[in-house]
Amino acid sequence: MDRAQKQKLVEGLHQDLADTVCVVVAHQTGLTVAEATQLRRQMRGAGARYRVTKNRLARRALEGTPFEPLSDLFTGPTAIAFSRDPVAAAKVVVEFANRNDKLTIVGGGLSGQALDPAGVRALATLPSLDELRGRIVGLLQAPATRVATVLQAPAAQVARVLAAFAEKAGAPAESAGEGGAEGEAA
Repeated sequence: MDRAQKQKLVEGLHQDLADTVCVVVAHQTGLTVAEATQLRRQMRGAGARYRVTKNRLARRALEGTPFEPLSDLFTGPTAIAFSRDPVAAAKVVVEFANRNDKLTIVGGGLSGQALDPAGVRALATLPSLDELRGRIVGLLQAPATRVATVLQAPAAQVARVLAAFAEKAGAPAESAGEGGAEGEAA
């Protein structure tokens, strides 16, 4: 790789890291091409990316991004996963690492805050943005149906109460009228 290609690679990675929210740094030792391809597919499916990096070039790409403090993690056979979703990259990497011992989580970052491997695993347990959006929509729709039910219920109850009062008011008048007629006849 010549200098121009390296510079282009660093600039591309720098742009990717500047536009991302979550970065996971992992060591991959002995990962086969098929396993790496499977991991990349899972990452794309989750809206994240996975790249094997040269440590020196990755450290250069990190300069000027919120993830610059992660540069110490780039030693050995390193790969990075990153996403705009705060949870997507962490979820996929943690799930893959749990099934495959060849991938080891070294650390990561979330919006510029450094995370240790335990922090990345904890981040992976959180719901993704899409899941949260779905829950919020569900919560917003549920009260609307409840409000409609609550608004309908009092109207029906008011109608029943008015009907009961009408019956009650009508019954004494009729009985008073009947009783009065009988009283006059006697």
